[in-house]
Amino acid sequence: MKIPYAEPYKIKMVEPIRISSRHEREEWISNSGFNLFNLKSEQVYIDLLTDSGTGAMSDRQWSAIMSGDESYAGSSSYYKLKDKIHDLTGFEYILPTHQGRAAENVLFSAKVKENDIIPGNAHFDTTKGHIEFRKAKAIDCTIAEAYDTELIDPFKGNLDLEKLESVLKNNPRENIPMIIVTITCNTTGGQPVSMQNMKDVYSLAGKYGIKVFFDSARFAENAYFIKIREKGYKNTSIKEIVREMFRYADGMTMSSKKDGIVNIGGFIAFREKEWYNAATTFNIMFEGYLTYGGMAGRDMNALAQGLSEGTEFEYLESRIRQVAYLGEQLTKNQIPVQQPFGGHAIFVNASKFLYKVPREEFPGQTLAVELYLEAGVRAAEIGAIMADRDPVTRKNRYPELELVRLAIPRRVFTNNHMDVVVAALTNIYNRRNKIQRGYKIIREAPILRHFTVELDRI
Repeated sequence: MKIPYAEPYKIKMVEPIRISSRHEREEWISNSGFNLFNLKSEQVYIDLLTDSGTGAMSDRQWSAIMSGDESYAGSSSYYKLKDKIHDLTGFEYILPTHQGRAAENVLFSAKVKENDIIPGNAHFDTTKGHIEFRKAKAIDCTIAEAYDTELIDPFKGNLDLEKLESVLKNNPRENIPMIIVTITCNTTGGQPVSMQNMKDVYSLAGKYGIKVFFDSARFAENAYFIKIREKGYKNTSIKEIVREMFRYADGMTMSSKKDGIVNIGGFIAFREKEWYNAATTFNIMFEGYLTYGGMAGRDMNALAQGLSEGTEFEYLESRIRQVAYLGEQLTKNQIPVQQPFGGHAIFVNASKFLYKVPREEFPGQTLAVELYLEAGVRAAEIGAIMADRDPVTRKNRYPELELVRLAIPRRVFTNNHMDVVVAALTNIYNRRNKIQRGYKIIREAPILRHFTVELDRI
């Protein structure tokens, strides 16, 4: 008999979670303005809102926390983290930040000005928000294949080189401070970027004298997909693939709450000291001194250990196989999802699922609320609400894909929990024809509205 696959860890501590009633959930979601971000955590049974900062740290990470050096300047924890980042990426100049959007804030404060253009592959919400806050423009150069959820393409995070060159060719060099490559590409379904595409983008950027920065929150998951999907990397270790990936970038921002497997933290890393120097002023202004930048020494220790664990093949295989398990079970039940399955989440195609709900009534949010009501599962809308309004016309933007993201925290849930999610979505799918109306916005912030928006049923 073939030995079945099992997780490469054992459970040392558990946290109780409560199963609520439908009546309770109806009251809670109504009081929350039908915004799942506004729910209290104890009102949620299975929380798939995000994989950011929600993972379970290992015993080695907790042990590292106890030896954190909390010196204001020059702590040993900073140098431990700096050495680990340099070993993985090759980047020499490191600025810690309290999380990924803080890293973006520091970098863009130093390098992005009004009327600038930043091309990339489907910039995520905070990235686009920081760009547009500075009255600059994010231009999506993702390949068209990424927006066909049924198409099996191994690297749907890739940039379209013709689209990218058109942007570089037809705009002044001084208005393009950088190209941002997001690995993996969250907005298109946690889809990876191939090593060849990274090489080609870096070469093209060099032709026009433009820097390339990686939004690296899930860089290790991207490396895993290169190993199993791209020719020539089958026998290459994850750490070796990571080192090669970062050869094709001039710097990176990192939300360590994802592939760093920590609850808080981030950093910026640079190849050139000139860019590092430009960012240091803003890091001190917004984050803290250069050798802690918004992170405690204990958190830097936990992150250094987490970066080691997060770039081990056995860990990545366990993590990504659980995501694939959820995707496989959903597709068996005819639930339309982005394929092939991504690294950190399954993305349900809400437009196909709730095809009777008009796009102006937010089918992604409608499905996310239905999922919560059905089984207490919290997910995130990746659709028109998250897309925000056009900063000039103030009209709603409707992205090519209206999705619901089921983001799986690292080392937290079992496949039994995934089976609950499958059953809940299947029940909704079986009555989808009865769901014909969605939601309207009654209050929203001028930018990044999805975090605090309040809605009402139509």
